[in-house]
Amino acid sequence: MSTLFRSSVVLWLAPFVGAALSLAFAPFNWWPLGILCPAFLFLAWREASPRRAARLGFLFTAGTYLAGTYWLYYSIHGIGKAPIWLTLFVMFAMVAILSSYTAFVGYAMARWLGPASASPPSPMLRYLAVFPAAWVILEWFRGWFLSGFPWLAVGYTHLDTPLAGLAPIGGVYTMSLAVALCAGAAALLVIGPGRARIAAAAVMSGIWIAGFALDELVWTAPSGAPATVAIVQGAIPQDRKWSEEYRDSTIRLYYDLTAPYLGKDIIVWPEAALPVLAHEAMLYLEPLSAAAHARGSRLVAGLVRYESDNDEYYNGVVALDHQPQWYYKRRLVPFGEFFPVPSFIRNWLKLMNLPYSDLTAGQDRQPALKVKNQKLGATICYEDAYASEQLEVLKEATLLVNVTNDAWFGDSTAAHQHLQISRMRALEAGRPLLRAANDGVSAIIGADGRVEVALPRFRPGVLTGVVQPRTGLTPYARVGNFPVVTLCTAALLLSFAPLLSRRVRRRRAASEPVVGP
Repeated sequence: MSTLFRSSVVLWLAPFVGAALSLAFAPFNWWPLGILCPAFLFLAWREASPRRAARLGFLFTAGTYLAGTYWLYYSIHGIGKAPIWLTLFVMFAMVAILSSYTAFVGYAMARWLGPASASPPSPMLRYLAVFPAAWVILEWFRGWFLSGFPWLAVGYTHLDTPLAGLAPIGGVYTMSLAVALCAGAAALLVIGPGRARIAAAAVMSGIWIAGFALDELVWTAPSGAPATVAIVQGAIPQDRKWSEEYRDSTIRLYYDLTAPYLGKDIIVWPEAALPVLAHEAMLYLEPLSAAAHARGSRLVAGLVRYESDNDEYYNGVVALDHQPQWYYKRRLVPFGEFFPVPSFIRNWLKLMNLPYSDLTAGQDRQPALKVKNQKLGATICYEDAYASEQLEVLKEATLLVNVTNDAWFGDSTAAHQHLQISRMRALEAGRPLLRAANDGVSAIIGADGRVEVALPRFRPGVLTGVVQPRTGLTPYARVGNFPVVTLCTAALLLSFAPLLSRRVRRRRAASEPVVGP
């Protein structure tokens, strides 16, 4: 085994094993790969030199993101019409940046904590503390640095296993820690001595037993009467969405789909549902809203809003209750909704998602939308991947709503991965989540993270159901990522403590004056 992981074969295998990790996520859900693939990387790092460990980390992560986010090619080239060379440049640049983080972690682990270091930790400590902690800090860092890309965190791979019981306790990164600990334990079972293997088996068993026990707990309580809901899915192809030729037919489609369901408490339309700005859309929405009010319904719709006072555009959600209430998207998509590049190359990169200028991000803290005696915690598109940014609104929200347009990615894994993320948010919050997607997957997700009912993709339709609003805060909603990040940081600092202490002693010794005879 040691000979294999020291050979050049492992360098060739690393991107393929990394790619296999993407199969642990939706729609494949081969969750054992979420443990086995990181275990491979931990074993490959075991006796690697710093440079080799960096290469292994880079190749592994490159395989994961090339396989797991291949759908970016369709959105940038197929829909955005960017040249192939530019599409590949943007994709490979993103993958290279994300992979460089893992390369740095691999280098640091081998350079200062590897077998060749001055005081390497024991195999038990490396596999059951150092490597899992480093993995979680890496995922957390990747989720916010340079605007962040919190996609494909391994905690999502176990949403349908007993480890899901950890989500309300500490969120997706606590689940990632559990998965990484299982990966370290699996690696230790392969190469560890007898006592280390016993410890590895105990850790893995303890994690799963804890998951089983916690999975039965309910952290939030019903609040008021159940609410009837209708989620409208227009299934408008992205290449038609902003076309003048199809504008009237799109508006008519949403009107016709909605009218039979007036009387439901809450009716939800997806992101930027109508291909017009909000002030134009109100010409069509006011009669529909009036009819909805007369039947006891309230409409919640994704629209693009232009504010002439400051000449800014917002990707928003409007709740048409007694007075219109707005939520503005806070996490904008780089190169889709804003363009962090010089103006002279924007024409090359700007996609057709919104045929206007850059959008403006909404304020960090926005109140819940008050709709039919409920308070909706809203998110737009992929910003529901930023779990900790929704914690503030959970103090008042009784339901969650995510409006999105995954038509950008065609018939790919992207929509299924995004649904998986939405399910995690519902489970972390202990709230039902209403998910309105332009071409799917539109779904009603229970407070336990399970999909109660969903619409088929690429078909216009209306999804109806009954949801129970809930109040109260899960442990994660109270404290966020702080405990798991602090725990993992402390584990790493304690691992590096002997090295730092030795350097301090050397500096003190070097600074002491030499005393002659």
